[in-house]
This record gives sequence, C-alpha cells and structure tokens, in this order.
Amino acid sequence: MNFLQKVVRYKVNFCMMYVLILSLIFFSLGHAQSPTEIDKELEKNKICFALYTVHEQTLKLTAQFYPVRSYDPFEATLQIKNNGQWETVQQSRIQYPGYTAHFRIENWDDTKEKEYRVVYKKNKFYKGIVRKNPKDKDEILMAAFSCWSIYKRHGGQGPADDIINNLKKLQPDVLFFSGDQSYDHSDHYGYWLKFGEVFGEIIRNTPTIVIPDDHDVGQGNLWGNGGIPTKNRDGNYGGYYMPVNYIKEVERAQTSHLPDPYDPTPIAQGIGVYYTDYKWGGMSFAILEDRKFKSGPKSVLSKQRYTDTHAMDVAGATLLGERQLDFLEAWTTDWKDAEMKAVLSQTIFANVTTHSPTLAKKQRYSVDSNGWPQAGRNKALSVIRKSFSCMIAGDQHLGSVLHHGIEDWNNAGYSFAVPAASNFWMRWWKPDVPGKNHVKGMPDYTGEYLDAFHNKMTVLAIANPTHKDNTEKENLLNGRASGYGIIRFHKNKRQITYECWPRNVDMFAPDAKPYHGWPVTFEQTDNFRIAQGYELPILSIAKENQVVTVKNQYTKEVISSLRIRGNQYQPKVLHPGHYTVEIGEGAHQTSLYNLEATTKNNKKINIVF
Repeated sequence: MNFLQKVVRYKVNFCMMYVLILSLIFFSLGHAQSPTEIDKELEKNKICFALYTVHEQTLKLTAQFYPVRSYDPFEATLQIKNNGQWETVQQSRIQYPGYTAHFRIENWDDTKEKEYRVVYKKNKFYKGIVRKNPKDKDEILMAAFSCWSIYKRHGGQGPADDIINNLKKLQPDVLFFSGDQSYDHSDHYGYWLKFGEVFGEIIRNTPTIVIPDDHDVGQGNLWGNGGIPTKNRDGNYGGYYMPVNYIKEVERAQTSHLPDPYDPTPIAQGIGVYYTDYKWGGMSFAILEDRKFKSGPKSVLSKQRYTDTHAMDVAGATLLGERQLDFLEAWTTDWKDAEMKAVLSQTIFANVTTHSPTLAKKQRYSVDSNGWPQAGRNKALSVIRKSFSCMIAGDQHLGSVLHHGIEDWNNAGYSFAVPAASNFWMRWWKPDVPGKNHVKGMPDYTGEYLDAFHNKMTVLAIANPTHKDNTEKENLLNGRASGYGIIRFHKNKRQITYECWPRNVDMFAPDAKPYHGWPVTFEQTDNFRIAQGYELPILSIAKENQVVTVKNQYTKEVISSLRIRGNQYQPKVLHPGHYTVEIGEGAHQTSLYNLEATTKNNKKINIVF
C-alpha cells in the first residue's frame, strides 16, 4: 500500500468515526432534537445566574453554574470594571454538589454602582450590576415572591415575562423570595436552574434575599425540630427527610450570598443556619428561619385531632427557638444605618386559611402555619413589635394583610403574606361571620377575628381565588389569585405600603389596579400600637432622628426601640411602673432613669447631648 492509499483510508475511517460520534450524540440527546437544541445543551456548561447582597461594606455573591462536564475546570473568576477595564478581584472553586462558586469582597464601596462579571474558562461571561446603596432615597421598594412552580399544571411554566417586564420598569431596590423556589422533591438543583432561568434577568442587577422552605428541601411540610433526621417525608414528627448533603446543597445555593449568620453554630446533623440581618437602603431586615427549629406536631401533641385548639398550646412546643429569639432581641436595638425595620420569614404568624383545597372542604386549623404553637407565636410577636417592625412572608398561597394582636387586637405588627406566584393549590379565607369592628364598605371577611388557634388578628385585605375549586384547569394564573407583592417603605414619612398585584397585569397601564383591598398603608409606630396604656414623659431632643430605647427599670428588659422622626417623642408602655430611657447611639448616648409611666403624662424633658 502506497502513501496516498494510506492517507485516503485514514480519512475515510476518520469520517466514519466522526459520523458515528455525531449519531451517538443525536441519539443521546433525543431523536427529535434539532442541531440548535443540541448546541443549547452543549452550551449549558457555563453560568446560569448570580445572586448577591452588599451588607455593611461586604459583597457576597453566588454564581450558579450548569453542570461542569468532562475535563472542564472547577474554577471561576469574579471581575469588576474599574475605569473601563475589567479587573480580577477573586477566584473561587466551584462547589459540588450544586455547582456553585462563592465570592466575598470586604471593604466594598457601596456608594458607587459597579459592573461585575463572572468568568469561566476565560471565554464565558455572566455580567451584572452591583447597585449603589440607595440609603439616600426617601422610598425603598421591595418586590416579594413565594411559591414558584415551574410545572405547567401549576400555571407557572416560565418565562414570567409579565413579572419581569414590570420589575424592569419598577426597578426595585431589593428582591425577596420567601420560599418554595423549587417544587421538585428529589432534584432541587435541576429546578433551581429553571428558577434562575426565569428570574435571573432581574436578579443579576438587584440585591436579592432568598430563604428556602419545605418544598425546596424535598418535603411537603417542614417542622425542622433543630435539624434531626426523620423517617417520614411528611415530617410530622419533626426533622429533615432528605440526606444531609441534599439539605446543605439547597442552603448553599439559596442562602450563601446572604450576610453572615448571627450565630453560625450548626444544628443537628451538621446542618447550617442562615438567620441574620441585612442592612440596605436605610432599612434593616431580620431574616428568619421559622421552620428550622419548630417542633414536629406528632412529637409534642398527644392527639391526632383536637376539637378545642387551646389544648394544642402545650409546654415544650417550639416555634422560632431560643437562638432566633436571642437574635431578634439583639437586633431590636441595633439601629446603625437603619431608619426602619422589617422581619422576613417563610410564613406569617397566624392561621388565616379556612378552606383548602376546595371550598367544599373546610379546614379547621393548620399546624403548618405559624399560628401554632400559640405561646411561641406570641413570644415571637412580642419581640418583633419592640422595634416597630412590619412583617413580610409567603407560603400560604393566599395573599393577605393582617394586623396582629397579643394582649389585645392590633397591638403587634402588620404582616403581608404575598400570594403564590403560580397557584395550583388554592386556599380561601371564608369566615362564617363578619369580623368585629368591621369597616363599612370593606368586604365582609375583613375585621377583627380569632384565628383557628384563638390568636387575635385583624383582617385588612385578602386575595381569594375566584375559581370555585381545584378541578378547573383553565386560566391557571388569573382567577387562581396568583401574584406577588410590592412593598414601599416611605422613610421620609415613616410609613409602609403593601401592594398585591395579580399576574398578567401591566402595573404601569393607566387602568392597572392591584387586588381588591390593596394598597394598604400604615404608620411605622402602628406595628406596636398601644391603645390603652401608660405614657412616659415627652422627650424634646436637641438632635433629630435619634434612637430611643425604653427598658424596664428593674429587669433591664427592652420594651421598645425606635429611630424617631424629628425632635419630639413620647414613649408608651403597656404597664405602669418605672423605666429607663436611652437616647442616642454608641458614644453619643444619654440615659434617663426612674421615669414613671402614668395614664396621662404631661411632663416634658429636654435632652441636650
């Protein structure tokens, strides 16, 4: 065989091998896939999306990758554009399982907007913007979401252009995803990628708070019970069903970009925690894990069903747990760079659902709600209201605004449960009788009620589905009360506005309206409203906008703490007695001792630092 014949035979064999390889690729990717679809599959070896926060001059960013295949590297780079040039600031190892790269930059200058990009293999880039701290804005905007299902039968198959187009125009200062970003109970990673593909366009340029809930960690319900393992996926005995590595991958992907946890000590099985505070735009947000320490109902309740839910308020039943309560106490008096405060949780501290999943089926109570355990609910609210904080959460699939009460109606905070972004499992609030102190012209279901656990709540707005039951499959978004929340923090007026918007609505159209009953606007101080109480002296303070903290004179317990607006403030308390009042922060602080609280107090004290 001469040289030319060898060359020809080699080329023929090479071509046959090439055709065989292409055939195998087509077969493995599916006979129906086009070359464009194949290219798309092969191109997935890059960054899907990125989440970040900037807190107290620390930037934390998580880049979420598609699967790293073959011999591709497990390293990524973060670059920042300075003076028109891209500068490498950090490299990170891609973590497995989950394919996430984590970056942390100290001493970040949050007074300037900066472009960033995540670089992979020197030729794949994911770009975004780290926003400047909007602390000088009078109004801070939050967009809040819950329960995003990508299943078509849930009405949530992406893309969510109606939401994204509104957010592009609105330009919120912060995003909040309160749980159930993934509804797949065995493949969080795959569906987390789909979540990122839908929302990544707005997340890449906006500080984002994410907290996982029960479906994210592969359970229908989650009562974490401090992290112990459980043998049943329903979780009724408390604990986590999925393997520890699965739980860690979920929390690594969804929460690693949050500010450092208040107390990072792991819980049982080595599962981490992420409860913390986030300061941004003159706001301070407490981020809670209200499922992680909660008792499993079957671990503390002796009966299967109860006719009187008073009996369910048993000793030993935990809600937030001591660690998170200690965090909230410390956070109450930390007003550095903060004018107003809000608490973010997975669900609200009430049981507001009466019917689910069909109107024919009345639901007596739900231990999945934070209305139970009652003592834990009251303890949580009694701490949250000390800082005059409002509350924002999800999970209920039912949009609502409540004003909570402990000793009396309306003396704790306002909560906003944002509706499910895609709502297959519908719920309703359909009480048998109108509420007390019902406001004329408002729907019959509003007013003062006791929830299923006899907790005091005032219902101000509800987004009930208009579909009759869960059998109707058409119109999977409109009519099923799907939507999301917009929260406006008016720092200049110390007011908060809750807005609840339906899906497939252009918020900026001339005739656009939120759900009936919204918007709801209230004063910051109404989050700890004391109608019948006792007054301390009127404080006239030489410096404006000072922090005023009231403590029990003898126990030193914090009663309330507030950054006031202006120069004058008269604190109110629930009980008579003597109190200490601290005015100012840090070295610039003065204290007044032995101040008596009386029913009518006209005494005035001038404060000069």
